[in-house]
Amino acid sequence: MKREKEGRQLPSISAVFPAYNDGGTIASMVAAAWIALNQVTDDYEIIVVNDGSSDYTATMLNEISVRYPELRVITHPSNQGYGAALRTGFSAASKDWVFYTDGDSQYNPLELVNLVRALREGVDVVNGYKLTRNDSWMRIVIGRAYHYFVKFLFGIRIRDVDCDFRLIPRHILEEIELKSVSGAICLELVKKIEDAGYVFAEVPVNHYSRKYGVSQFFVPWRIVRTLRQLAGLYWMLVIRKEHLRNR
Repeated sequence: MKREKEGRQLPSISAVFPAYNDGGTIASMVAAAWIALNQVTDDYEIIVVNDGSSDYTATMLNEISVRYPELRVITHPSNQGYGAALRTGFSAASKDWVFYTDGDSQYNPLELVNLVRALREGVDVVNGYKLTRNDSWMRIVIGRAYHYFVKFLFGIRIRDVDCDFRLIPRHILEEIELKSVSGAICLELVKKIEDAGYVFAEVPVNHYSRKYGVSQFFVPWRIVRTLRQLAGLYWMLVIRKEHLRNR
């Protein structure tokens, strides 16, 4: 890949962070992203989608926007779900590449540079995979079961569909149509990219325990909604293959 300046590997990039009640972590995530982005390009933006947070996320974003003019904040008046927040961020992205991870600080944006280094001829998308999962034993067990379940059911080829640390060309996000509003969007995203024939590179990344806030994963109504989404995705992507017919 041609470099216009030493250490600058990408023409431009948008960093997208969905945030829901991440007031205690979002400032450090933006700061780390700013450092990482400056290492890989001269043209970048940081987009935080505040998905109806009820804590001080909005206040914190207002404070740090003075420090980071590259920061764009998009606010959902009410909580619409992880998938909805990601779709909003992807639609707002204006640069050639899109990097995204969560606003809860369980991944380190500084490791973006490792994703960029993995780009080479024949690679379209770079996906992180967790070296170890630093969660409660219950989340580890359920996460592992979910991982094998969806890999088998949907024929996913990458090793960690549940790792929200990805670098994707914006043209791919414009080509595929995402519909999920829950956490099932990660599965939909990977499945549609793989089925479109694009090639993934995979990079190990660190996963950290949550330092602030409460995971939304085990909220009963969210679990029910995600299971319904999975059933709908299976019908749409595996049985009917609607996304392939549309191509």
